[in-house]
Amino acid sequence: MNTTIQTPDDYINQVPAEHQEAMKLLRETIGHNLPEGFSECISYGMIGWVIPHSVYSPGYHCDPKLPLPFISIASRKNFIALYHMGLYAMPELREWLMTGYQKHSSGKPDMSKSCLRFKKPEKIPFQLIGELAARMTPHEWIAVYERELKK
Repeated sequence: MNTTIQTPDDYINQVPAEHQEAMKLLRETIGHNLPEGFSECISYGMIGWVIPHSVYSPGYHCDPKLPLPFISIASRKNFIALYHMGLYAMPELREWLMTGYQKHSSGKPDMSKSCLRFKKPEKIPFQLIGELAARMTPHEWIAVYERELKK
């Protein structure tokens, strides 16, 4: 990843042309649907939405200097990725997504524990992604995160 990237706009401007419109729309969809309290930034070299230290002072346990990550999007060589930490930590949220995905898209999602991969930008279910972004407040994510951290 280019180390000169400082902002989400910088990130989108450097992705391949075939991913730019989808990345812009994905960013807009998530940004408009996330509950108040998340901050957009560059996180782990991707566009991310995090819980800032002003809301959750301990930060991310792997590196407390970093804010608590929640959702990130990235343009990869062969796909666009959406990472949602809640999908990893909450089986019920993952189940909701799997059920909803069938209503918005044909086929099964290309998915790992917290990552959805979209090989064809035109197949991204933007409405479903917006609904997913809206499902959890920062305080709900903090509660889930702390519960899972203590296990």
